[in-house]
Formats: sequence, structure tokens, C-alpha cells
Amino acid sequence: MTDSALDPEDRKIVTLARSARARNGVPEGAAVRDDTGRTYVAGTVALDSLQLSALQTAVAMAVASGAKSLEAAALVTAAETVSVADRAAVRDLGGASTPVLLAGPDGVVRGTVTAG
Repeated sequence: MTDSALDPEDRKIVTLARSARARNGVPEGAAVRDDTGRTYVAGTVALDSLQLSALQTAVAMAVASGAKSLEAAALVTAAETVSVADRAAVRDLGGASTPVLLAGPDGVVRGTVTAG
């Protein structure tokens, strides 16, 4: 997928996710956009007592801030796929048709999957 094919709001959440990954030195960065256009950005959480992927953390931040639904999500990672657990977290708040943009560490979007 080319950069020019992305909606500007989708490009924004990919950029935010990439920034979170780089800024925090974590394996993954993620961002989600709620139904009002607000964005929530997070990195991987790896504590002894708490393990959350970046996408799970971004969804949790959205829920904790009062979001009722998601429009889109972005995940920046070296992994080739979006995990089942990440898709489930997005689906719980956004529904099965919510798009999840998967980008590499360079920010290039490799594909889009639905949360369902």
C-alpha cells in the first residue's frame, strides 16, 4: 500500500504509532482513533506484573478516557501479522469491521486487516 493511498487521518495514526515505538524504545507502537476523532497512542507494556501489547494498551487508554467506539487502529511492529489478541481488543470496542493498519518499523503500511 502506498503512502498516498492512505487517508490523511489513517496516515496520522500510523505516524503517531511509529513515534511511540521510537520514543519509548519498545517493540511495538500503536494508535487508535475513536468515533469522535480523538486519538490514543501507546507502546508495549512489559512489567513483571503486567504484559500488554501496544495495541491492547491503546485500546485500554481509549476505554479509560470514555471512548464508546473505534474508527481505526494502527500497529507499527516488525511482526508480519496482527495477533488474535490485538484484533480481539480492537473488535471489543470497535466492532468486527474496524480496520487495523499494519506497518513496519519504517512506517510503511504493509496491509490492513479487520478486527473480526
